[in-house]
Amino acid sequence: MRPDSVTNGGKTTLAKNLQKHLPNCSIISQDDFFKPESEIDIDENGFLQYDVLEALNMDKMMSAISRWMENPGHSAGPAALESAQRVPILIIEGFLLFNYKPLDTIWNRSYFLTVPYEECKRRRSTRVYEPPDPPGYFDGHVWPMYLKHRQEMNTITWEIVYLDGTRSEEDLLSQVYEDVKQELEKQTGL
Repeated sequence: MRPDSVTNGGKTTLAKNLQKHLPNCSIISQDDFFKPESEIDIDENGFLQYDVLEALNMDKMMSAISRWMENPGHSAGPAALESAQRVPILIIEGFLLFNYKPLDTIWNRSYFLTVPYEECKRRRSTRVYEPPDPPGYFDGHVWPMYLKHRQEMNTITWEIVYLDGTRSEEDLLSQVYEDVKQELEKQTGL
């Protein structure tokens, strides 16, 4: 399963909330695979290009996913748990997952959190980044890159569930949790 969205769309919060409610659930976050600042390209406006795949060590991320798939672990809980609860679940969350073709074949469920421009900009302004966003970075780089990557998603052929990222954490959790439960029931025949 993978949640994807614009920056500050709520994907990490959703993934962590799901992990609390789903046994045998692991998370791999794309944010953990950014290259060092010294390896990030700078555009003609002087903006560091963090919102592109080249800013991420995707080979390292794919290795982490492969290691998890080879040994997903098993429930440490009581043997009486339903078999659906013993199914290992991997949530891969990030902001450019749908734009990285090697990931296309591993998904059972895909979610994309949408947030309008003004809300996204407001949320981004409340976060502290290292390095900090320079003036004009959101409008000059972050939002245009989101629109570019979002346009690229129009060629995707598998089902993506679009979620309103302005809904409450509880509403989003409830919707996705119920969807995941149904997917697990289909997989385990319960």
